[in-house]
Amino acid sequence: MYLSDLQEKDIISTKNGRKVGRIVDAEISPQGDILFLIVEEKKSFKKFMASLSDTKISFENITKIGDDVILVNI
Repeated sequence: MYLSDLQEKDIISTKNGRKVGRIVDAEISPQGDILFLIVEEKKSFKKFMASLSDTKISFENITKIGDDVILVNI
């Protein structure tokens, strides 16, 4: 699976069912391991007017990668 495949999926929190956002980037170690997925938060009208913030999700917090969504434990 490629990073571009992951970027097409919605990120959903398993703790509250909330849509977190979509992957925009990844932080990779010098050894080539994925450390964090950088997620741009879901846009709403209020957030559209404010500055956007990104969330780092540790690769260890991913519970399941499905066909349409990625479930994370955050």
